[in-house]
Amino acid sequence: MSANNERLRRARKVRMKIRKLGTDRLCVHRTPRHMYAQVTTADGSKVIATASTLDKELRQGATGNVEAAKKVGQLIAERAKAAGVESVAFDRSGYRYHGRVQALADAAREAGLQF
Repeated sequence: MSANNERLRRARKVRMKIRKLGTDRLCVHRTPRHMYAQVTTADGSKVIATASTLDKELRQGATGNVEAAKKVGQLIAERAKAAGVESVAFDRSGYRYHGRVQALADAAREAGLQF
């Protein structure tokens, strides 16, 4: 079994648990070059807010490091709060909670999003 398949299996387990909780979900996806985040409804049927290093205001400079992930975390928290979402469940998509994933989560918490 490849590493990506294992990551997707872990992600599926977490998503099922979040669906049972019935809370909105903050999903994270990372590539070597970019970070993506979106807030979706509990069942995943509707996207409430999105942010990524592809946004015009975040594109300057490096996009694949911890600093860029912090900026994405702040931006997703601002957009989620503007859409009326105060509390979310953190879906790290099977990625380990360190580095850029942790930086994004910490920045979103500091910007006022409840996990």
